[in-house]
Amino acid sequence: MSDGSTGPFSPPPDCLAGLATAEVQRLAARMAQDAFTRIFRLTLEGDAAAVEAAVIEIERLAKNWVRAADGEDARALRLALLVSGIDQWGLVWCQAFGLTAIPGISVLLGTLRSGLDAAADARFQQEFAAIEQVESDAVDFKMELRRNIHLALWHAMIACDDRDEALAILAALGAMLVALVGHMPTIGWWLVADALAHIQLRCLTDTAASTELARETTEALFVALRKALPRESSEPMFAHANQAVISWQRSRRVH
Repeated sequence: MSDGSTGPFSPPPDCLAGLATAEVQRLAARMAQDAFTRIFRLTLEGDAAAVEAAVIEIERLAKNWVRAADGEDARALRLALLVSGIDQWGLVWCQAFGLTAIPGISVLLGTLRSGLDAAADARFQQEFAAIEQVESDAVDFKMELRRNIHLALWHAMIACDDRDEALAILAALGAMLVALVGHMPTIGWWLVADALAHIQLRCLTDTAASTELARETTEALFVALRKALPRESSEPMFAHANQAVISWQRSRRVH
């Protein structure tokens, strides 16, 4: 992608890439999403036995994947990525929908760390902290995770038939995107640009946001971000997102 003025943006080097490749990081983000989505759906259905069974199965699969890493530090990082991802999904959903907690998610997060001895737990905590200490570390994980979280919220927003519900999700999503830019001054705008580009692409390819309310709230999201963010962040962000869409359209014409 390009920001339209300074050429393609390249984030600073990822110092965790030696322990977890880009593909491993993206897989961790997808596994976290799948785990959260499954448990949250079963929780909504009110099937406590199914939630318990899902926690056991997810724990088994996750720990097998963690053990497959080469070396103790790499295993600790894989576990930290999974825990971080699931935790972020839970926090966002609680914030967006006014939930106090999602019990099944809390249980899962606890079970994933169960069985760690003191040394393994210390390595886990070190890697968990490392993910957040440097913006560009675990960047592929962060990109995949935040894109999917933001798209999920957007899909929830445009699926609403109730205007008040849609506006509440709009406010939550907009606030999260603005906060991300502020929390991550180096790459936050880039992560938001990626999400905005994918929202536009979904509108083009899937005819999403087809109702009047969906179109209104989607447009309002873009307007709100322009108003809330300083120009030094918003201009490259929107240019970057628009360039991604233009590049996609050009590739479609070529093929």
